Amino acid sequence: MTETLAPALPDAVEQAAADLLESACAADVTLATAESCTGGMLAALLTDVEGSSHAFDRGFVVYSEAAKCELLGVDRAMLDDCGAVSRDVAEAMARGALRGSDADIALAVTGFAGEGAPGDEAGLVHFACARRDGPVATAECHYGNIGRGAVRIAALGEALRMMRTAIDQSASPDDI
Repeated sequence: MTETLAPALPDAVEQAAADLLESACAADVTLATAESCTGGMLAALLTDVEGSSHAFDRGFVVYSEAAKCELLGVDRAMLDDCGAVSRDVAEAMARGALRGSDADIALAVTGFAGEGAPGDEAGLVHFACARRDGPVATAECHYGNIGRGAVRIAALGEALRMMRTAIDQSASPDDI
């Protein structure tokens, strides 16, 4: 049996990833990710499902502020003004992932999985899901100080939900 991330993840998260990729394949939609606090876990999860390589284009792991600027084109002034963990930065990350990929939908996640610096809210995570042909949806989750691993796993669930919603919204009424 092949070793995967799945044994460390709740069954519901693993199933949500498989369902998402099935929907993406059926809708002929490609996905990209831009991850900070999840450190590539979402991309790893999406590449863990056999037979769906045509649905996942690429992932950007942009943990540092420099990486967000260099790889996704996030404006340094935005990071200075809003902070790396903000709705504006999540939106810029998602748009940057679309620009830097062939994907139809890009999901960005940035947050404080752990304590962070003084004044940072442990468990605060911002998400943005951008469709090439549509608007950017955002979400802000307050998971609390439940531990880095638990925050990251919870963030995977929200990210998968948002991408699935974007796929459903991009389908024509006849396909729903």
